[in-house]
Amino acid sequence: MRAIRCLTLLLALFAPAAFAEGEYQVEMILVRQNAVPAITSQFAPEDWSNGAQALAEGDLRKPAMTDEAAKLTADSQYTVLLHKAWKQDAGTVAITDGKEQFGHFPIEGNLSLKEDRFIAVDANVWVNQFDGNGAVVQSEQLKQSNSTVKNAELTFLDGGHLAVLLKVTANRPVRMPSPAPELMEQ
Repeated sequence: MRAIRCLTLLLALFAPAAFAEGEYQVEMILVRQNAVPAITSQFAPEDWSNGAQALAEGDLRKPAMTDEAAKLTADSQYTVLLHKAWKQDAGTVAITDGKEQFGHFPIEGNLSLKEDRFIAVDANVWVNQFDGNGAVVQSEQLKQSNSTVKNAELTFLDGGHLAVLLKVTANRPVRMPSPAPELMEQ
């Protein structure tokens, strides 16, 4: 019986680490806030993905926040630029939308997830405009972090003229119920 108690204690110590890293369902709505003047940044860098893996077709999911996107689209104060849902592991993924031109997309960026007590999110997204030859002539950048994102709650990342509505849901295995204390004493 002593061995069972020791094993239970060891599992209790290592279980949080096993549950902390996993797969996430992510949904993101990127909007331009029309009432706020656009701030152009330096052009998106050539290595805008910073080595992150691009989302695979199999990782894409059907967006669920269609009501929120419809409300934003109907409001003249906002322009919905991107509405995408996917699954990803902890770490960084490269997000793109539109036709690639010379290594750049109309919308491109990275989203990093890390979990500790809360989910930490780092978003770095560029909205690019191209000339007739396909070269980037103007970029707008949203760079925001939030280390207190709660599981499955809608989060707003405000970058001034660009903003993101984000919902991150951790897919965790079902936890085994703890044995009753009286069972541990036997």
